[in-house]
Amino acid sequence: QVRLVESGGGLVQTGGSLRLTCKASENIFANYTASWYRQAPGKQRDLVASRTSDGKTTYADSVKGRFIISRDNGKSPVYLQMNNLKPEDTAVYYCKADPESDQYTMTYWGQGTQVTVSS
Repeated sequence: QVRLVESGGGLVQTGGSLRLTCKASENIFANYTASWYRQAPGKQRDLVASRTSDGKTTYADSVKGRFIISRDNGKSPVYLQMNNLKPEDTAVYYCKADPESDQYTMTYWGQGTQVTVSS
């Protein structure tokens, strides 16, 4: 069973930065799309950013130009660099891995890491 573990969350002031890290217990990101989602209290879980194994990225409109999803190489964790943070970015951030071929069938979620942006 693959485990995803997020870290890097915390409390930051408006305009500050944080870098979230998603580590997988196995080297899956060479064959999986990595995504970051977030869920604020009372709201649904929404996609923030995703990165395919070959490097294609997508971002929610609300974070374009401020957040960057990255992975250095085939065995590295997935990162979410968050800059110019706003109070509306406050949420629990989750890492997700989706298979990119029929060879793999499981989708994995991490346990989440809290990000709080104070005004």
